[in-house]
Amino acid sequence: MKDKFYNYIQNLQDTITSKLESVDGTATFFEDIWERKEGGGGRTRVIENGSVFEKGGVNISAVHGDLPEAMQNYFNVQDCDFFACGISIVLHPKNPMVPTVHANFRYFEMYNKHGKVVDQWFGGGQDLTPYYLFEEDVIHFHRVSKLACDPFGADLYPDYKDNCDRYFWNAHRNEARGVGGLFFDYLKPTSKRSLEEIYNFITACGDRFLEAYVPIVEARKTLDYTKEQRNWQEIRRGRYVEFNLVHDKGTLFGLKTNGRIESILMSLPPHVQWQYNHHPASGSEEEILLKVLQSPKSWI
Repeated sequence: MKDKFYNYIQNLQDTITSKLESVDGTATFFEDIWERKEGGGGRTRVIENGSVFEKGGVNISAVHGDLPEAMQNYFNVQDCDFFACGISIVLHPKNPMVPTVHANFRYFEMYNKHGKVVDQWFGGGQDLTPYYLFEEDVIHFHRVSKLACDPFGADLYPDYKDNCDRYFWNAHRNEARGVGGLFFDYLKPTSKRSLEEIYNFITACGDRFLEAYVPIVEARKTLDYTKEQRNWQEIRRGRYVEFNLVHDKGTLFGLKTNGRIESILMSLPPHVQWQYNHHPASGSEEEILLKVLQSPKSWI
């Protein structure tokens, strides 16, 4: 399974970066091949200073070795090895009318000292972070997410949508990072669902990522915006950074397993503001967004 999924994310990376270069029309992805001294490595692709994408990354990695002590304590295991591979996507558009997007699809195996697999699971999801609220865009993103889930069970979309609302929550701000999407973790084979079936679900989500996001970008990328709207985008990006550095499990896992710091932190936007005690004007479009982020909403 680990070879099968790694082959899948290699191809998915090619598909996504090719399409995004076409959407941007100016910038191309810089590729950086790296190795992890403890075992494994990855292929980082970053786009910067484009016509559409100010910064973005579509990264794949496959790492293995001794499970670090911090992670052994987290999983309550001892003397284990691990293998983890996945694709991570973060795109920060230049135009504040275009939302930031994040997606991640990953696979994990854990082995005992004899090399036997003692645990394995898939995880991932995708979520949208707008700076100005176009409800039709959010509805589209959720509708495509639901289409990916529905062939595998009517309960998947509502469950994983609720998971996403809970996970991408900036508790210290008492607000959501964005308008949600899907989030799932520790999807393990059971008597009712095989590992192959879980793989089919994960890849269905990955295959629909471009369908969920690109139409939104195409609809908004040429809209006019003001300096004040750009300032608001950078203030909201600060909340995005706060979540990634304080709460995000993927970031923390990478830091605790001696991951490659440049690839881990490629999710951070290039221009951010933290204004002291900032509040948008009453009744403004900025305040409308904040009100939506204060409690989860059903979009479809």
